Amino acid sequence: MGNVMVIPAKRQVGNNIKKAEKPKLRVAAYCRVSTDSDEQATSYEAQIEHYTEYISKNPEWVMAGIFADDGITGTNTKKRDEFNRMIEECHDGNIDMIITKSVSRFARNLLDCIGWVRRLKEHEPPIPVFFEQEHLNTLDNTSNIILFVLAMVAEEESHMKSEAMLLSLEWRFSRGRFLTPSLLGYD
Repeated sequence: MGNVMVIPAKRQVGNNIKKAEKPKLRVAAYCRVSTDSDEQATSYEAQIEHYTEYISKNPEWVMAGIFADDGITGTNTKKRDEFNRMIEECHDGNIDMIITKSVSRFARNLLDCIGWVRRLKEHEPPIPVFFEQEHLNTLDNTSNIILFVLAMVAEEESHMKSEAMLLSLEWRFSRGRFLTPSLLGYD
């Protein structure tokens, strides 16, 4: 047999060894206000500003977009274009995590809220939703029952607001007060 030449391994010292960098988490924010009032518009703009700053300050995150529905009801996700676009981006593999202000901003319908969270958890890899106000991450094992209760409360709150508005209209009409200003020539 021929001669075998052994080449000794070079020993790396200190910082010469490069660690494989962990990829940054692609984080998206979802914002929503339900009315077009000036107060809500300010809240809407504040949410966008807050999440732009919140995401950019975390060195392990990269902005995957801010999805914002302005003046859209939270009781049905079918009518929220930006919400649906965000879900599509999740399915396309462009979002690793969603942050939103609260459960009621995400959805005020129990089935929608739980359904979307479940679908995102079942995604491969799972996509957590972080509800900032409740400090709730949907990938935590303890979050399921808490999320269920909070989503139920958000839905009930929406029903109560709707009932109050209907009662207010009935009260106005029963007293001859209409929503439009008096029309010239009509008493």
